[in-house]
Formats: sequence, structure tokens, C-alpha cells
Amino acid sequence: MSVLFEFAMFPTDKGESVSAYVSRLLKVVDESGASYRLTPMGTIIEVDTIDEAFSIIRNCHEQLEPDCNRIYSAIKLDIRKGATGRLEGKIASLEEKVGKKLKT
Repeated sequence: MSVLFEFAMFPTDKGESVSAYVSRLLKVVDESGASYRLTPMGTIIEVDTIDEAFSIIRNCHEQLEPDCNRIYSAIKLDIRKGATGRLEGKIASLEEKVGKKLKT
């Protein structure tokens, strides 16, 4: 199984720039060992189970919870049985169909 999920999480009570807080979350994601892609608006991660996905999300929330009074989270999930490597595979499939390398 492949669980692709995209999420954004950040405190809303820490001012205009929250990159110091988001960097703490990226460390959690990186240490999870999961494949991921950072984007300007969130992070896309691929894991094998929904439990792994929610564990990463929970660990990120727990990283902010002690010193943040309000945390925004947006989460999208794409769960597919019998598939793996979709983080790269979905882009490769589109590139094949359009006949050129896409900007990622």
C-alpha cells in the first residue's frame, strides 16, 4: 500500500514569519525516514500505512504544542493498495504523457 499525504502545519500566534517553527517540523519528517518533498505550501510524504502517516502528523503537532497556542493544519491523503513509489511515479507518468520534463 502507498499512502501519499500532503500537509501544512504552522502556528498562527507567532507572527508573520513562522519558518523557525516549520523547520522543527521538517526535522521530524526527515527523522521519520519517509520519502518526502518539500514545497512552498506544504510537504508531500509517502509511507506504507495510514498509521505511519498519522504518526508523523501527530509527532509534528507535538513538536509545536508546548509553545504554540494555536496551530493550523491542512491534510490531504491519497491511499492506494498495491502501489509503491508514487511520490516520483505520479510525476513520471505525467511527464511521459506530456512528453517533457515538468517543473517540480
